[in-house]
Amino acid sequence: MKHQKGRIFFGVLGAMVLLSSAAVAQEPKAGKLKISVSPKQAYTFVDGKAIGPGNRTIELEVGTHHLVVANYGFKFVEQDVSIDSNETHPVNINLDPVGGDLPGPHGRIQIEVGMRRAGDAAVLLNGKNPQYFVGHVDEFNNEIGSHQELIVPPGTHEVTITRYGKELWSGSVTVAANQRVILDISNAKQVTKAWPRGSRELGANVARFHAGIVSATVVVAPVSGTVSANPSKIDCNQNTQLAWTSGETIDADMSGLSPVPTTGERTISPRQTTTYELTATGTGGVTKPSTTVEVNPIVQSTLNASPAEIRYRRIGDKLIEQGNTTLTWSSSNADAASLGTLGSVDASGSKSLTLSPTQTADGLVNEEFKYTLTATNVCGGSDTKTVTVHLKGSIEPIPTVLLRSVFFPTDYPARQYPQLGLVRSQQEALTSLASGFKQYLEYDVNAKLSLDAYTDERGEEQYNKALSELRAQRVKEFLVSQGIAADKIASSANGEENPLDKATVIDLQSRNPNQPQETRIRNFRATWLAYNRRVDIVLLPTNAESVRFYPNQAADSEILWQRPKPARSKVESNN
Repeated sequence: MKHQKGRIFFGVLGAMVLLSSAAVAQEPKAGKLKISVSPKQAYTFVDGKAIGPGNRTIELEVGTHHLVVANYGFKFVEQDVSIDSNETHPVNINLDPVGGDLPGPHGRIQIEVGMRRAGDAAVLLNGKNPQYFVGHVDEFNNEIGSHQELIVPPGTHEVTITRYGKELWSGSVTVAANQRVILDISNAKQVTKAWPRGSRELGANVARFHAGIVSATVVVAPVSGTVSANPSKIDCNQNTQLAWTSGETIDADMSGLSPVPTTGERTISPRQTTTYELTATGTGGVTKPSTTVEVNPIVQSTLNASPAEIRYRRIGDKLIEQGNTTLTWSSSNADAASLGTLGSVDASGSKSLTLSPTQTADGLVNEEFKYTLTATNVCGGSDTKTVTVHLKGSIEPIPTVLLRSVFFPTDYPARQYPQLGLVRSQQEALTSLASGFKQYLEYDVNAKLSLDAYTDERGEEQYNKALSELRAQRVKEFLVSQGIAADKIASSANGEENPLDKATVIDLQSRNPNQPQETRIRNFRATWLAYNRRVDIVLLPTNAESVRFYPNQAADSEILWQRPKPARSKVESNN
């Protein structure tokens, strides 16, 4: 018994170990990014977070990460890197230098960290993303012996010191020419001192970046910018070309248009006299050049209608003819325009109109429509023009299509004589239908006829299917002979499927305006069979169905009604 308990215990323990191992196996282990940089002072950002300068190996979660390698005075490199579980991904980055010495005057910001270990923290100037990186704290914290200095254009600068996604300090620092501001981020104190080296040693033009064994000098370029408009004076509805340039810029905004590229141009059409100010921001600060576009008033306009008289014809709810007129208008020096019922329109343009009469009853149409153009601008100018359009034509009722189901004698048509079986009374019904349908096509050119052919229940299923197909084909051929295009007629052969039930036939007989003879009333089965030897006709797309009243009073109705197959001679004489 003890032995069994031991086995149970170790079995449970083993299962727990396996489950624990499986759970651990499901969690992917981190990978590593091994980065080599040149120059060696270059700084690495991963997913926007400041990591540190120089060559290093960084542990990262599995997946894709965004890498930025930055060193002021060089072109920054950005790329995505993919980190796999338990693997080291090597990346070598060589930054290309940016040429050109920078003119004075200069000021200096010296950064001290006190007791805090923040020497590798990134220093961002006048922005929060890696593009505003100028160096790290250890490059800007020494005034003894070798130079470790951040040299900036005179003015107020927003300084951000960050590491691993956390801001260690952020605030404004104001530096004058040839002055040194000592910023202690441990207590946020700033001390300003004279900086003779700014004018005595650096001179008018200095390199952006220089580093020795224990020295580093970063000289930040000032931001420059210009804005111009050509022409600078326009009418209210004219265009002008706004152009701007900026140097040493990372982000640019233009009042009323922002954001914009750091350098570019755009066609604008201001509604009133407007000043456009460019705000160009870079590590060297912010500059805000501007230009003013003057706008002039006085509106002139024209309005014409061509043709001034148009035709209209409607049948039922379908338009058969609806002529167009085109309103053409122009207005100079206008920034807003309205045109009658059309509402707001461009200051100049054209609009094709299809007019409908206000009357709804059938009859002749003769109406006038007036349109007034009102053009204005924000400077207070306005002008109006009016034009009249005549609408003439008619409104007519929908043509009637007399839809009646077509009935066939027993076993007609046959393959030997497919033309037999459509007796005279049924031909007359189809002739009337064809005449109405051709007129109806004027109302709806997309209208079609659908023929659904049936047989009574007698005979084999396959035979009845073929017989119903012959009936549909015979009706279609007759309609085509009456001038209806074949592609306007679709058909289906249903055989003995879906017959009219007896209750339906009784109802149809009771409502049939042509009441049957007494014999047919007594012999209901023959009547029921006769009702199912038919072709129903559906008008598409309205889905109006043919009336299924049996032609009891037709001269050839006996041939249609009788249960036995009529003699060929009788059918021929009535064909």
